[in-house]
Amino acid sequence: MLNALEVFTTVVVGLMVGVEFSVAFVINRILNALPEDSGQLGRAHGGRMLGALMPFWYIGSLVLVAVWAAAGWHHPGAGLVVTAGALLVLSVIMSLLLLVPINNRGKTWTPENRPEDWKEQMNRWDRYHYVRVAVIIAAFALLAAALA
Repeated sequence: MLNALEVFTTVVVGLMVGVEFSVAFVINRILNALPEDSGQLGRAHGGRMLGALMPFWYIGSLVLVAVWAAAGWHHPGAGLVVTAGALLVLSVIMSLLLLVPINNRGKTWTPENRPEDWKEQMNRWDRYHYVRVAVIIAAFALLAAALA
């Protein structure tokens, strides 16, 4: 049973990493290249859509890792799992303190009501997101190593 939990957790976290990596290095670059207001409208829509889904994915991943750490406490790799969990906690804290406030503003913006500095705010979100992606990639790598 522990083996199934380990694999399931690693897949769930890996898929989350894939989505966030795609947002950082594919989706946002596509949106930034669109003409006129299309990119900003796309980011607002993405903020609403992913803003509703990702909290469950982040917290769910963290819960799965905590269960794995508790259930496998005396097994090899437990330290890697605990460290991965700590990184996921860091990613949640980063999200709440740095990314969510910008996202909550950005998802309401239209070309008519967006602030003058909207591009700077989106660039700040992108920079924070790159760091968060690195943190969750590290967590995923630790989970993958704990499977070995």
